[in-house]
Amino acid sequence: MKKARICLLGLVLFCSACAAPSLRYKKEMGRLIAANKYQEADEKLLSQRNKYYSYKDKTLYHLDRAILFFEAGDAQTTDQLFSEAQTEIESSVKSVSGEIGRLLINDLTTPYYAPAYEQALTYYYRAMNFSRAGNVSAAAVEARRAVFFLDHLRGQKKQGYNDEPFVQYFASLVFESVGQRSDARIARANALSAYRRLGAKLNVTAPDFPVPANASELGEIIFIHSVGLMPLKRNTTFQVAWDRALVLASSAAEGDTVAPEVQNAINAGLAGNAVTLAFPEFVSVPYRVKSSSLEIGGQIVYTQKVADLAAAAKLDLDEKMPGILFRTATRAVSRAVASKQLQNLVSRSSDNDAFDQILGMIISGLNASLEKADTRQWFTLPAELRMARVFVLPGFRDVRLLLRDGYGNIVEERVFKNVRVKRGGRMYVHFRTAY
Repeated sequence: MKKARICLLGLVLFCSACAAPSLRYKKEMGRLIAANKYQEADEKLLSQRNKYYSYKDKTLYHLDRAILFFEAGDAQTTDQLFSEAQTEIESSVKSVSGEIGRLLINDLTTPYYAPAYEQALTYYYRAMNFSRAGNVSAAAVEARRAVFFLDHLRGQKKQGYNDEPFVQYFASLVFESVGQRSDARIARANALSAYRRLGAKLNVTAPDFPVPANASELGEIIFIHSVGLMPLKRNTTFQVAWDRALVLASSAAEGDTVAPEVQNAINAGLAGNAVTLAFPEFVSVPYRVKSSSLEIGGQIVYTQKVADLAAAAKLDLDEKMPGILFRTATRAVSRAVASKQLQNLVSRSSDNDAFDQILGMIISGLNASLEKADTRQWFTLPAELRMARVFVLPGFRDVRLLLRDGYGNIVEERVFKNVRVKRGGRMYVHFRTAY
C-alpha cells in the first residue's frame, strides 16, 4: 500500500508539471498587445516562463516572444528568436517516453510540435523582418527555405492543409525584389494554385493587385496589415456513455495504436454510466478594426485579405481532432480498467468499506486531474493578414492609413511620414492592430 501511495503522489506531481498557458494569461497578453505595450508583454511572458513554458515548450516560448519584438521593430532580437524557434522545430524528435505519456497521462507530456501553418509563418516573419530593414538578400534566403518546406509538405500530404498560399505569394515578391524571376514565377503559380485548392477551407481568395504598364518607372510599397488576435484554445470536457468511449478508443487514427487495456475492457464487458473526455476548442477574441485602406498621392487603395490565420488554426485542429478524441477515450477506458482492478485488489485485502469508498473517490479525482487537453498554441499571432500593393512616383511619400470597422466605417487613421520609394524598387511596410 505504501508503494501505491507513492505512485499516486508521483502521478499527481507529474500532472501538475504538465501545464499550458492559461486562457486568462493569453487574454492578459492579448490586451497588452492590443495596447502596443510590447515591452510590458515581454516582461509578463518572462515572469510566467517557469509556469507556462517548460523544457518541452522551447519552440513555443521563442515564437510567442518573437512576435512581440517583431511588432516592436527590434529586428535583431526578432531574427534571433525566430532562428532559435526554427532550430528547435528542425531538431524536434518524438520521444518514446513522451508518446507513452501521451497515451497514459495527457497530450501535454510531449514537446510542442509546431503545426505546418506555424512553421510556414516563421519563414514569412523572418523574410518580412529582413525586407522592411532593406536586407532583401537575407529575405530571399528565408523565402527559398519557405518554398522548400512547402514543396516537401505537399509531397508528404496529399489532402487537407498542405500548402500556405500567402507565404508562397510573399516569397514570389521577395524573389522578384532580388531579380530571381524564374523562382518568382514558380512561387506565384504555387500560390495561386494553393488559393484555388484551399481558399474555401482557409476563408481566403487569391489577391488581385493590378500592375500598371509603367511599373518600371515607378516605385512600389508593399503594405502588410496584421489584424486582430488569434482565437484562443481552452480546455473543454464532456461526458460520453461507456459504449461510445469504447468505440472512440477502438478507432485508431493515423499514427496511433489501440491500447491493450481497451481490448481488455471490451472482452471483460466492463460497464459504467459515463466517462469524461477532454479536448481543446477555440474561443474567438473580438476586435474592432477589420480592414484598412491607404491614401498616397491622391490614390486610395484598399487592403485585401491574403491570409486567415485563425481559419488555418481551426483547420489544423479539425484535422487533428479524430486523433485527440481517440487518445482521450483510450486514456479514459484504460484508467477505468486500472481503477476497477485496483479497487478489487484493495477490497480483497481489506474489510473496511469506508476505505474502499475513499479510495474510489481518490482514484476518480486523480483520473479527472490527469486528463487535460493540449491547449498550447502560438497565440501572439494576428487573426489575419491584409495586403496592399501601391505603385507611386519615386521620392518621399506620406502614407495615410485608414482603419475601418466591420461596416467599413473609419475608426482611426495613422500617417507614415516620408516613406522613401525608389524607382523600380520596393518598400516593405508592416502595421498591426489588435483592438
